[in-house]
Amino acid sequence: MEKRKTKTSSAVKNRYNQKTYTAVTAMLHKDLAQAFKERCKETGTSQSQVVKEAVERFLAK
Repeated sequence: MEKRKTKTSSAVKNRYNQKTYTAVTAMLHKDLAQAFKERCKETGTSQSQVVKEAVERFLAK
């Protein structure tokens, strides 16, 4: 029997994410944003991971 996803589990994940994370938004030139997305896809790296690492390097200065 296949296990089904429920709305409850999604609601729980959403509550956890809202408590734990904050969104950071950046406005980038379209060309730069597109190149960033393509490079992430090519390397199999998540966009959020790239941003997280950049912020961590910046804070370590």
